[in-house]
Formats: sequence, structure tokens, C-alpha cells
Amino acid sequence: MNTVNSTNHNAGPALSPPQAGEPERLSQYPAHLANTYWRSLHYFNLYRMIAAGILLLAHLFLGGRNPFGALAPNVYVLASVLYLLFCAGVAVTIQTRWPRFDLQLSVQVIADILLITVLMYSSGGIASGLGLLILVTLAASSLISRGRLAMFHAAIATIAVLLQQTYLSYTQTDAGGYLQAGLLSIAYFAIAGLAYVLAKRLTASEAIAQRQRVDLANLDAVNRLVIQDMQDGVIVVDGDNRVRQLNTQAERLLGPLRGRRGEVAMDDYSRILARHIAAWRESGDISVLPLRMPGGNRSFRARIIPIGDKRALGAVIFLEDLSRLQAQAQQLKLAALGRLTANIAHEIRNPLSSIGHAAQLLQEEEGFDATQKRLLEIIRDNTFRLDRMVQDILQLNRKDRGQPEAIALAPFLDIFRQEFTQMEHIAPESLVIEADPALSFNFDRLHLHQILWNLCGNAWRHCQQQPGSIRLAASRAEAENVIQLDVIDDGPGVPSAIQAQLFEPFFTTESTGTGLGLYIARQLAEANGATLDYIETTAGGQFRLSGKGATS
Repeated sequence: MNTVNSTNHNAGPALSPPQAGEPERLSQYPAHLANTYWRSLHYFNLYRMIAAGILLLAHLFLGGRNPFGALAPNVYVLASVLYLLFCAGVAVTIQTRWPRFDLQLSVQVIADILLITVLMYSSGGIASGLGLLILVTLAASSLISRGRLAMFHAAIATIAVLLQQTYLSYTQTDAGGYLQAGLLSIAYFAIAGLAYVLAKRLTASEAIAQRQRVDLANLDAVNRLVIQDMQDGVIVVDGDNRVRQLNTQAERLLGPLRGRRGEVAMDDYSRILARHIAAWRESGDISVLPLRMPGGNRSFRARIIPIGDKRALGAVIFLEDLSRLQAQAQQLKLAALGRLTANIAHEIRNPLSSIGHAAQLLQEEEGFDATQKRLLEIIRDNTFRLDRMVQDILQLNRKDRGQPEAIALAPFLDIFRQEFTQMEHIAPESLVIEADPALSFNFDRLHLHQILWNLCGNAWRHCQQQPGSIRLAASRAEAENVIQLDVIDDGPGVPSAIQAQLFEPFFTTESTGTGLGLYIARQLAEANGATLDYIETTAGGQFRLSGKGATS
């Protein structure tokens, strides 16, 4: 399916959320999820860069009115600049994705906590309100990392804030604020825990969505394969009568779709079918329509099925090629006629054999005049002709009973020449063999013998019947592992007007022929995966049997 196939492979395996206590790594997620992680980290760093820039610009433009950095302005400016430069450097490492995601996230979060803590100290501690920026950092990092190291980062933030408050209390006698620092630390853990729970739910939702995405991709691929392999044409139209989907068989019936699917209107693709769809939408009574392409002899039947409960949502149109159905019906009739003919031929063999035997016994009697002998010869000749016709008809049912084997052509053709010339009372030098001893043919031995006998018999009847009048030439074709066996005679050849009818059943140019010889020969060739064709040449006649060479 070179198609279920590529979709399945691209979709990748479905993910399940990590179990409790199981370490999570970014490498366990598909590439598209890994890109989501890095993209989230990029936006988070952009937020941090904007926050650092605002803190620095507030000092540069507000001066003494800046609410931050009043306790240690120099420390505030240095921390703001370092914060901004750090964010700019991190932007580069995010683009290069080195070092790994987990390490980058932890370094950034810890740097945020330390730098924001320094900014808090330079701005007077907890009362400055800068500690709330750490809440945003903890929440964002927990969501980005799907809850990994959330409590660890909250613990570092708590320690940093408490140490900052302790140092500030040691250096400033009226600092106070331990209660606010403790409440803020509790908020850190609360935010980290809440973000952890939300991240786990988000991870589980992503896993479910991933599994559903794979299932939908598989289902879509299967649907496409089924639709493409259907013998009937399939067209899907939406509520606006635009062609959303169609298979190859539909394009064979209506022609190729000129434009992108979903953009071509049905009126532009097939007006006759569009009119019937419009009538179906209005009346709802016409669901099976016999149609004929204008200007052509191809007819088909359209079956319209609505999508959903409302016809306005769209429809699926199935196109049945009536000519294909008629051809199938004709094949069934021919098959039944063939079985009937074979049964009749089998039933007349015994009485025909009795007639021939009786005629042969009468010919051995004495006392018949010339007229009576001529009548007996007519009976005998026509009996032989009918018997040959019966044999040919019975061979039609045996063409698929071959047992291909590796046949060395040179010795096989030598034996065939001996048998053919002896049975037909022909001089051996009349049939010349040109075959490389290394050539081998993958063919049923009896089938090959019968094909050559038929071709050589025809060649002898039409050739000049001189030494070398018939040539059997075996050679290797340009295509890989293909052997060509040509039967060539020096006769007048086959007229161009009747070449197209050569292999049709019951076609013959002789009054005594059955017209089944070449037809059976081609059927036997096809049963062995080979082809039998007439090659038009400037002089003489030439038939070519092409099939697979035998591999050693």
C-alpha cells in the first residue's frame, strides 16, 4: 500500500504518557513534538528578554522615578544588563539546539531565579514585587518541560528568596518581610505543583491525540487505497459541488481532472454529471442514472449516495462502466459456449471414429468402381478433417495445464526436426536450425512441440519446399533474459489485410482448415508467459515466439 505505507511510517508509533517514576527524555518523542518543545522554549526566552529589556529601560529613562533599584542602583543596572545579555546568548543556543533541551531549560530557570533575586535585593527585597516574576518562570518552565524538575526549580527559588531576605535583614536593620518571603515560597511550590498536574494532563492529551492522528492517517491511507483499487469510478463532491476526491477509474471514464482537488467545480469537470447531481439535490428521486458521454460510445451508470443525512453536505458518486459489464457478460457467454462446444466435440468423437473406421474397411474391399472409391475418399478426408477440428477444440481447454521446465533449445530443435520431417515426409535439409547451444527456454515441452509443429506445418504449405525453405532461428533478445524463437519461410508471406485476423479463432484462408491452429498456438504461448506474433518482412513469412530464458 509504495502509498498505507508511507503515511504509516511518517506518522510514527503512537505515544503513551510516561509512567510514574519513569524518567522523561525529549528523545522519546517524535520530531514534530521535539520541535514543539524547542519552539516553546524560544517564546519563553523571548518573554524573558522583553522583561529584562523593560527593567533596564525603566532605569535609563525614568531615572530617580524608577520604582526598582533604589537600594543598589549599580547592582540593579549590572543585573539587568547581564540578564539581557544572557537572554540574547540563550537565543543562539536555542537555534543551534545545543546543549540538549533539559540542560538548557534548567540553566535558564536557575539563571532567572538568581538574576531576579539580585534585582529583588537591589530594589529593596520582597516589597519590590519582583519576586512575582519567578512565579511566571516556574509556571512556564513546568509547562514547557511537561512537569519535569518543577519542584526542584521551586526549591531553588525558595532558597534564593529566603537567602536574599536573610542577607537583606542582616544588612538592613528595618528590612523585615520574612512572612511575605515565606508566603511567596509557598506560592512557588503551589504554582510548581499546579503546573506539574496541568503538564501531566497535557502530556496525556498529546499522547491520545498522537494515537488518534496515527489511526486517522492509517484510515485515510486505507480509504485511498480501497478507492484507487476499485473497478468502479468514485467521485466525492462537497456541498458546493467541488470535486474533493476521485480515483483513477473515474478519470478514465470522465477524463483527467484539470486543477487541484477541492478547487475544481463539477460543472467544469463534467457538465452532464453536474446537471444530474443538481436534479438529485432538488428532487431526491434520481439516485441511479444511465449516462453516455457526448461524442463517444462509452456509457456508464452513476449511483449517487449522500454524505450524512443532508444532501447539501455532499455526495459520493459511483460510476459503473457499462461497457466493462457488457464485456464481462460476453466473456461468460463465450466461456459457456466453449464448455458446450467442448462437450459436443467430446460426444461426437466416438461416432466419428466409427465412421472413419468403417470407411477405411470399405476401402480395403474390392469390386468398387471409380465413383464409389471417390465417395469413400471424400468420406475419409472429411472424417479426418472433423477429427482434427475436434482435437483442436478439445485443446482449448488444456492450454492452462502446462508444466514449464528448462529446455535446451539446440537439442530440442534437432529432435523436433527429425520427427517433423519423418511424419510429414519432408527432406531433412528443408528445415534449417540456427540456435546457440547455450540457449535455454523456460517452457512446457509438449506446448512448445505443438506450437512449432503448427507453425512449421503452415510454413511448409506456403514455402517453396526447397532445401532451407524453413529456418528455426533462436536468439537472445535485447531485453534481459528473453529468448526469441523465429519460424521463417521463403513463401509469399501473409498479406497485410489479414494480418490482424491471423490469431482469431476459426479464421482460415484454406478450405480444409479449421482456423484454430494459430489461435491455439497463441493461447499455449500465453499459458507459458510468452508471446506469439507475426513479424512483417519484405520477403517470406516469419512468426516469433518470445518467452523467458531458463536460469541455471
